[in-house]
Amino acid sequence: MLNPLSRAQLETITLWYLVQHSLSSFHKVSQHYAELAHAIQPDQAPVWQALGIHANHVQRLKEFSLPEAQQKFQRCLQQIQQDSDFVLLHGDPHYPQQLHPYTDKPPIIFGQGRPDTLLQAQIAIVGSRKPSPHGRQVAYDFAFYLSEQGFYINSGLAHGIDEAAHRAALQHQGTIAVMATGLDQTYPAQHQSLRQQIIEHGGAVISEFLPDTLPLQHHFPRRNRIVSGLSLGIIVAEAALKSGSLITAKLAAEQGKTVFAIPGHIYSEHHQGCHQLIREGAILIDHPQQVIEELALATQWQALENTPKLEVAAAESQQIPPHLLSLYNQLDWVGQSLDQLGTQVQQEVSALTSQLMELELLGFCTQQAGLYLRCRILK
Repeated sequence: MLNPLSRAQLETITLWYLVQHSLSSFHKVSQHYAELAHAIQPDQAPVWQALGIHANHVQRLKEFSLPEAQQKFQRCLQQIQQDSDFVLLHGDPHYPQQLHPYTDKPPIIFGQGRPDTLLQAQIAIVGSRKPSPHGRQVAYDFAFYLSEQGFYINSGLAHGIDEAAHRAALQHQGTIAVMATGLDQTYPAQHQSLRQQIIEHGGAVISEFLPDTLPLQHHFPRRNRIVSGLSLGIIVAEAALKSGSLITAKLAAEQGKTVFAIPGHIYSEHHQGCHQLIREGAILIDHPQQVIEELALATQWQALENTPKLEVAAAESQQIPPHLLSLYNQLDWVGQSLDQLGTQVQQEVSALTSQLMELELLGFCTQQAGLYLRCRILK
């Protein structure tokens, strides 16, 4: 259960509620006002109209002070506090750095489980909701291997490939499920037990949607942009030509992510979507190690492979000093310049450089081509 909401969280949730998850309306309003507290006052309806905000949103703002509207909103807030372990805004330390470059990033993330898992190196595995037995096994095997190597697997909690990937990842690292509904629901309902296992095994279940949000068709592409945005690369394990996984792969490509596709028999309808992706430039893979090699991450996994087990355990148990944790949370697995990091943490260059050097000496950070990035997964 969530601690009391902060003022910033409450104001963001209020605007998100008034615009009913509309990213364009949210950005227009939040960019126009210096403070959200002013933006969400009912007397601002004429300003919203002038900004071109949808009439339904303007009407909701006008009626927001009415007792019935306030009661409904208070029920929404109570549901958020009941269902959420954390609520993340853009400026929060645990808000995933991977999502920051995208203009369509969610302004708020509701979550259950451990928020720090969102900062870990992730691979997305997606595919058909009705896979062949072969496809389900391949998804499980790839997720099992990659999670064993230190990756967190994220997917959409759907039937089929998503489920197989989540279940395999539970055997090693945590896994992350991105929902297309509010956290007050589980879709599909049969995965309530799987969802609970994800939370209990140190993973996270997240959503950008408010309580009472149903699993409507147009919510799934929105969910999928977060799945791909969180990941370093996305694997399409099995997909027919009309599979929704192809939309996820397209979103991933537009985000600059590496897209992998696992081929199958040329006469199998289950694999025609993967074959189409390969023709369009996705990387053909037939072993999960190829994903690691292709991503060429600046991690210590390969370096630790030949290290005695006691030394590896000592390295993994090493904790980041408290004064360096905030900076470490701002690092990602792709790399940021000194100026970018300085803007994020708002520190003098000299202090920032000193802290980065400390992280490098401890083995948590590395520098490549002038960019600073993580080089170790925290256990």
